[in-house]
Amino acid sequence: MEIGEADMPWIMDALSEMDDPRRQGYNLRHKLMDVLVIGLCTVVSGGDSFNEMEDFGKGRAAWFREFLELPNGIPDADTFRRIFERICPSRLMECLQGWLSGDGVAGGREVNIDGKTLRGTATEGGKAIHMVSAWVNSGNMTLGQVETDGHSNEITAIPRLLDMLNMEGDTVTIDAMGCQTEIAARIRAKKADYVLAVKENQPTLYDEIRDYFLHLDEGRRPRLAEDVWEGELEKDHGRIERRRVRTVCDIGFLSGGGKWKGLRTIIEYRCERTVGEVTTTNCRYYVSSLDCAAEDAARIIRGHWSIENNLHWALDVNFGEDACRARKDNSPRNLTVLRKLSLGLLRTADVGRKRVSLRRKIRIACFDTDFLRRVIFGR
Repeated sequence: MEIGEADMPWIMDALSEMDDPRRQGYNLRHKLMDVLVIGLCTVVSGGDSFNEMEDFGKGRAAWFREFLELPNGIPDADTFRRIFERICPSRLMECLQGWLSGDGVAGGREVNIDGKTLRGTATEGGKAIHMVSAWVNSGNMTLGQVETDGHSNEITAIPRLLDMLNMEGDTVTIDAMGCQTEIAARIRAKKADYVLAVKENQPTLYDEIRDYFLHLDEGRRPRLAEDVWEGELEKDHGRIERRRVRTVCDIGFLSGGGKWKGLRTIIEYRCERTVGEVTTTNCRYYVSSLDCAAEDAARIIRGHWSIENNLHWALDVNFGEDACRARKDNSPRNLTVLRKLSLGLLRTADVGRKRVSLRRKIRIACFDTDFLRRVIFGR
């Protein structure tokens, strides 16, 4: 099926805003837009190197000529490499986000923030790149990403990421690394709410919340102050789990509660797991600016883990992100932008069947240009 003229404005509008890093006035043999579109289509189809971009482009040259100029044919691998080393990753994500992953309208979304190390980017004597991303599971989209020196520096990266995003009316979830008063204040300043995990990195807050719920169990505090939700018994592969969530809005007992901007609720997330004859109990604690029922808190907290399962795990297993050896300049950062965008596109693409795995969609995109067209241009 040919690409209609109605599809082209989406490409033109998005990629025409990209700054060409090459010296202008020089004999530029290939259009920047051609390079970026072929690169994206290659990643959607399972390619993960610049050589594969060249090979995929040449194998689908007749199809690409339906909607790309290609004044000197398909670029070679060195052209792809040089351009992806030099273009700005944040600008690439900004330009493509609205075209490919929806308009990202804030309000009512649950934005999960977490970091991931690109292990394949490590060099001898050098650290691997660590990216902190903002993920919306309901829309299968990455809102933005910020690079940091490592997991320990996520505290400084998260405020920079928050400043990039329009989050008014959203709820932001972050693990214990992001449980900082400055980050809570930054989220509230963006007119969003937060649910932050509390661990021993905030020892006083952690101890006070833990002891409060222990006192409830011991009858030393009135149970009228809490809301409780209990999930159904879950059985899977010989494992039995039961989850219980409690929320409390009576937080006057917190010695440093006033330091947390907009703090309204503390949460206990309790998971009891039985494997064989062994039963273990794990309790996690959270602070939130939401005045939410226990059932809503359970959904939000469990939804946060989608960034690990539906984004980070999917990037490694389906796109081989950790195995990718692109390391020079901006190339690894730009390739992870393309992978994240490809992930969202493929998740929302309709194959015409009830259930098709992400890996299978990648294979179909590789062999079926009609499906690839729907993935890239179908909105």
